[in-house]
Amino acid sequence: MGLELRQNLKLTQQLVMTPQLQQAIKLLQLSRFELLEAVQQEMLENPMLEEAPKDVSEESETPVQTDDHRPDVAYDDADLMRNADWENYLGDFSSTSKQVQYKETEALEEMMSYEARLAGKPSLEGHLLWQLCLSNITDEEEMIGEMIIGNLDSQGYLTTTVEAIASESLSPKSQVESVLRLIQRFDPVGVAARSPRECLLIQLEMLGQDDPILLSLVDEHLEDIEKRRYKPLLRKFKILMEDLKAYLDIIQSLDPMPGASYGSESTVYVSPDVFVYEYEGDFVIVMNDDGLPKLQLSPYYMDDMSLSVKGPDREYLHDKMRSAMWLMKSLHQRQRTLYKVVESIVRFQRGFFEHGVTKLKPLILKDVADDIEMHESTVSRITTNKYVATPHGIFELKFFFNSALELDDGTQVGSESVKAIIKKMVSEEDPKKPYSDEKIAAVLKEKLDVNIARRTVAKYRAVLGIDSSSKRKQVF
Repeated sequence: MGLELRQNLKLTQQLVMTPQLQQAIKLLQLSRFELLEAVQQEMLENPMLEEAPKDVSEESETPVQTDDHRPDVAYDDADLMRNADWENYLGDFSSTSKQVQYKETEALEEMMSYEARLAGKPSLEGHLLWQLCLSNITDEEEMIGEMIIGNLDSQGYLTTTVEAIASESLSPKSQVESVLRLIQRFDPVGVAARSPRECLLIQLEMLGQDDPILLSLVDEHLEDIEKRRYKPLLRKFKILMEDLKAYLDIIQSLDPMPGASYGSESTVYVSPDVFVYEYEGDFVIVMNDDGLPKLQLSPYYMDDMSLSVKGPDREYLHDKMRSAMWLMKSLHQRQRTLYKVVESIVRFQRGFFEHGVTKLKPLILKDVADDIEMHESTVSRITTNKYVATPHGIFELKFFFNSALELDDGTQVGSESVKAIIKKMVSEEDPKKPYSDEKIAAVLKEKLDVNIARRTVAKYRAVLGIDSSSKRKQVF
């Protein structure tokens, strides 16, 4: 077989993801706060990019008083008003102390920054270590206590065994038990417990509760209390329902998760990207541009590039100019796409904007994509982490896309509408006779002609965070 060189022509198609295209796709799926951070970072890195100056509206001209229109105040009175020491005159009745006045006259650079005034939220570990350092214990016991505190989970429970801590610290098991008992009496009481039963028993001990029936209920019958099996408890302890209710009130006042209040989760605030207002029977879409800088090319560098700059510097400015222009174009395209998607959603879900969640219709990404003549992936990206303020509250754009349930007449209803109806039914039910999943499905079938299975009701109820009927039932 001979080897030879040969030339041939081949035509293929391939998608090339340029850096500019990657940037445009990334901007589509950024949330409002992430977009603001990305723009600010780009302004720091690109000298050709700067924020456009705000339009200063012409203020109404205020007539200036001339000497002829000054109020008739005698010279001596004016001099007295200007030079009088009012603070010494008022004495103790002054509204502000001299110390405060001195602080108000300090230079701005000498004042404390805003960040330095923010207090950090104490952690569970730091709160317990602070109490441990104040305890009258030896260095070895303090080391054991630090190991115990370091093995607590976010709920405040001990995640390891006493034997493991004793083995690692080379200390006797009895000493570890003694330090563990000390920490369990720290604030919050019951922390470092190994089970909910132990946690609640410690809290009862610190409250001075020594009733044998109450201790037995916590020690042996927590599962019965959780599943509301009250009749066997009444027979065993030979007590009335009112007595059992008093015991349950004490138990419910305890905290089974003492470390949860020191969680590190912070509140996430949402700023809507779009506002939808109702005006004269129609809906108006307004983009939320508040806080987003308006960008422009730097006039200073544009003049330099057209005059004296040559060579590598000129090429550098050309690259930065192209990057800045592409960023401004991508931001404009992002806002335009977001507007078109919200406009399409308002057309499809007009019943929701007029009447609320119960009128939400089934909708998929393909419906909106076909309506605005874009790809489904573009619609998916632009609806990620975007929020719209409607007459019925703030919702994520993904909320308007939901599956369909069949009605008896052949039409469809959105799953979110059914969830809203289930939530309303549960909120209005009799607490002593709550609706079961079968009953909810039957009511939906009877009143709304919704064909829904019991397991679907159970799934929707779990998504809404609603307990089963046995747990919702109130005996007392």
